[in-house]
Amino acid sequence: MADYKIAHMYPDLMNLYGDQGNLTCLKRRLQWYGHRCVISDIPLNGQLDYQDIDMLFMGGGSDREQGLVYRDLFRQAERLQQEIENGLPVLFICGAYQLLGKSYIGADGETMDGLGFFDFYTRGAKDRLIGNIVINSAITGEEISIVGFENHGGRTYFQDTELRPLGRVVKGFGNNGEDGCEGISYKNLIGTYLHGPLLPKNPSVADFFIQAMAKRKGMVIDTILDDAIENYAHRQVKKQILGG
Repeated sequence: MADYKIAHMYPDLMNLYGDQGNLTCLKRRLQWYGHRCVISDIPLNGQLDYQDIDMLFMGGGSDREQGLVYRDLFRQAERLQQEIENGLPVLFICGAYQLLGKSYIGADGETMDGLGFFDFYTRGAKDRLIGNIVINSAITGEEISIVGFENHGGRTYFQDTELRPLGRVVKGFGNNGEDGCEGISYKNLIGTYLHGPLLPKNPSVADFFIQAMAKRKGMVIDTILDDAIENYAHRQVKKQILGG
């Protein structure tokens, strides 16, 4: 049995549309695998001890909250980027995902700098991209479908053609409703617009993070969970979205 520690960034500011359910899913699955999981809330001006965490999570928030969070993240951006490069598992949802890029241009034309970890920008619009979404992804090494719910005014555009999206849109909008891409995938980091929350309906994505955490500890998780209920829920949501 091992202890896994997940840092939940700014839970009082960045927690729209049930995003915290992703942590509940990870904790429960780790327990089913026979391990302990501790989730630590990191507030504004809090300190991250990267030697003591196995994963980083941040949910979505409004433009105001994003501004507060950006200023706090900026002071520790260099170390965070280093840890991402070192393979720290990271899940950033919606507004948190947008902060990873170079800038966010509001619908009113006002520009807010991003952390600049990746070469993309987000442009806000008055009309929102809302609805259920299905994407195909190779995040686990084989092609899988991922289902979720999106509700975002921002449109994210990759400027670096080498950036890899989390997946390709089958039904829904994705990053911008134009190029068929959704989210970003880099090493053990996923940035995505999928709320819902994402992981309970997509157990293979939850296990992507769990396997990554275990590997960094030098461990192997080879137990196979019975995901019949989770997979049934996934299929039902996918069927509802695609019809038939």
